[in-house]
Amino acid sequence: MTAQRIPLAGVIGSPIAHSRSPRLHGHWLRKYGIQGHYIPMDVPSAKLADTLNLLPQLGFVGLNVTIPYKEKVLDLADLVTDRAALIGAANTLIFRKDGRIHADNTDGYGFLENLRQNADGWVPQAGPAVVFGAGGAARAVLASLLDAGVPEIVLTNRTRHRAEVLAQDLGTRVRVVDWVRAGNVLDDAATVVNTTSLGMVGHPELRVPLDGLNTKSLVTDLVYAPLETRLLRVASEMGCQTVDGLGMLLHQAVPGFERWFGHRPEVDEATRAAVLR
Repeated sequence: MTAQRIPLAGVIGSPIAHSRSPRLHGHWLRKYGIQGHYIPMDVPSAKLADTLNLLPQLGFVGLNVTIPYKEKVLDLADLVTDRAALIGAANTLIFRKDGRIHADNTDGYGFLENLRQNADGWVPQAGPAVVFGAGGAARAVLASLLDAGVPEIVLTNRTRHRAEVLAQDLGTRVRVVDWVRAGNVLDDAATVVNTTSLGMVGHPELRVPLDGLNTKSLVTDLVYAPLETRLLRVASEMGCQTVDGLGMLLHQAVPGFERWFGHRPEVDEATRAAVLR
């Protein structure tokens, strides 16, 4: 009788040493007593297709995908979910038993679950959302906010054209304003989201004027290093409810772990602690 193979998963990107995903999945594997491993892999661009073809033969059941391959893997997958196609990127791959590669994007799911867990009383339909940034993460956030019932999204980006392309793709509930006017559209916002890298360790601060923030707004930042960005600190001081970005990282990992290892993991304080240590 053939011995059952130990399931393997991992994260691919370049660079990859900074990724906290191995800590996260390693914590869950230990917590639930699952025989399996999760491995970070720095894959050269020229070897991406070969790597995806080889890994299932070595016992891999799936992968997380990070920069710069989130868009490229869509062309290499056999099956692409509607949400991954809409976002134009995949962060989760499942290697199916029939040999096909299934690509999904769970960033929007992770974003919403973070708010549902950590923002008591948040009602998406309560009013407009203001979103800073128009990159890949913004696309996932906008799609999830629209699905959740946000009536209007005011989108602003340092490069207006990129925001306009995103608004055109996602429909009439998305309105673009110039970056220099970003501080002027905060007073009516029920939800404020930073999807840019501004405020992250090693990056410039988000310098949008925040004195117009509505104190009833929920303010969240996808940046989680530091956990409290300037945006979150100022919003909290003004009386706004705030949610840091770490929970999105944790929740977006749940669907992949469940598909790969057969157990739906829980996101709790121990999970946060394991990733932050």
